[in-house]
Amino acid sequence: MKIFTPFIIITIFFNQSILFAQQTVGLFLNTEEAYNGYTLFAPFPSQTTYLINNCGEMVHSWTSSTRSANSVYLLENGNLLKTKKLTNSIFNAGGSGGGLEVLDWNGNVLWDYDISSSTECHHHDVAPLPNGNFLAIVWDGRSKAEAIQAGRDSIGDMLWGEKIIEIKPDYTNGGGEIVWEWNTWDHMVQDHDNSKDNFGNVSQSPELIDINYYPNGPNDPDWLHFNGFAYNEELDQIILSCHAFSEIWIIDHSTTTSQAAGHSGGNSGKGGDLLFRWGNPQAYRKGSATDQKLFRQHNPYWIQKGYTDEGMIMVFNNQAGTGNPQNYSTVNIINPSIKNNGDYDYDGNFYLPQTFHWTYQAPVPADFFASFVSGAQRLPNGNTLICNGPIGKVFEIDSAETIVWEYVNPVDGTGIVPQDSAPSGNLLFRATRYTPDYPGLAGKDLTPQGYIEPGSTFSCEIFSTSTDKILSDIEMVVYPNPTSDQISIDLTEVIRIDGIEVFDFSGRLVWEKKEKSTNFTQNLQINLSSYQNGMYLIRLTSNGKSLVKQVLKQ
Repeated sequence: MKIFTPFIIITIFFNQSILFAQQTVGLFLNTEEAYNGYTLFAPFPSQTTYLINNCGEMVHSWTSSTRSANSVYLLENGNLLKTKKLTNSIFNAGGSGGGLEVLDWNGNVLWDYDISSSTECHHHDVAPLPNGNFLAIVWDGRSKAEAIQAGRDSIGDMLWGEKIIEIKPDYTNGGGEIVWEWNTWDHMVQDHDNSKDNFGNVSQSPELIDINYYPNGPNDPDWLHFNGFAYNEELDQIILSCHAFSEIWIIDHSTTTSQAAGHSGGNSGKGGDLLFRWGNPQAYRKGSATDQKLFRQHNPYWIQKGYTDEGMIMVFNNQAGTGNPQNYSTVNIINPSIKNNGDYDYDGNFYLPQTFHWTYQAPVPADFFASFVSGAQRLPNGNTLICNGPIGKVFEIDSAETIVWEYVNPVDGTGIVPQDSAPSGNLLFRATRYTPDYPGLAGKDLTPQGYIEPGSTFSCEIFSTSTDKILSDIEMVVYPNPTSDQISIDLTEVIRIDGIEVFDFSGRLVWEKKEKSTNFTQNLQINLSSYQNGMYLIRLTSNGKSLVKQVLKQ
């Protein structure tokens, strides 16, 4: 258990004369346990992208002529890569974008590239490659006649496939060259009509995409809905999130475009066929509903080398608890089983493993639910940064799954809202934490410019980043936890205390004991039976230091 200074738990312990229950946006929590860095986010309705420090202070921002169409990235050269939102009357589903931009540190547009027409449209995500090129997700619209020829058994007026293109940007003349492409239309299978293309055995072809699997119904043109992807340089592979199928897919990027359109070639020898798919074997006619593990997921990516669980896949499982009976989300890690030759293990029914390696779920599951957007990121110290996109909330958990940092986006459709005003539509697609030594921040002015939201009066300390923090020899033990009525508090050492306080999670002081004790070690009892169910914080103060513990009343 850490010993905290009085100002670490920001909204609860700074100036108790302030009614913290009124706070709605901005920084709610910063502790020494949090990983010190800079968090990048682009509010959905805004044309501005923000970079904040761990105190929630803005250190930089970029304003564009268009709002971001979901993802933004800080490149290693200090430029900002952002998606942009254009109007396209045909491709108007959630996540639609239309183009990409690169802005320098001062907000000047260095590169502008549109992918928006009557037959195609960029959407959701973009990924920078080590060679300076960019990968982009693009809808590829086909006519009803084309879809029927491909073996579709039922359709509306149009069907959208998906393609991944690699763009080599031309910063001098504008535009860019498409140097690689992979397309779902080249990897379909169907057993509906043997007179049409792609006829085959669906259940025996997990490397292909069943054109007649459509959980959203046959008339939804956006029948795949890729919503995120990532690149692995070591494997030269791309991981994709197929939202509609509730699956993640891996494909080979080492192919040529010609090989990517076929079934052989590349490091895998399998061309553009799926190397791995996971989350819902029903999509290729295996297993049953009980075997489904992913539910409308977002943000799959490989955890960086040198980090906890390196090389494994982290994913935000949006609707993991739908109908179970509560709605809740989880963050999961999958550890794929790979053979020596690089093939992913498949036992004839499922790609391995069959279970998650790690799962984060809130103590009260329904307290953490994001039905769409959202993401998660493993940090260098083993913590995990989580973005609950629909409510604009970004929080960080440590290895014990305790929340150690929390921030709520203060920008909604009306603009920046004051700290005590309820935001409406302050959605975030994702949030990304960059390390203090990230190359893109080298030499940049990161002087705090104040809080984004007006009305903040925080006093906050930035703690240096270390993966070898010194723990206190004193630990506060609160039990039982969860509890339905009474809790007991024990300490592992005899210390002099100045007081014990209990706060609800909105920051309201609900109980306190200010009497000094020179020999407090154990069995202080607090009765919570008259309080509402929920999370509470217990703070013990001694000689200007604090011990803090969460307890769940249920």
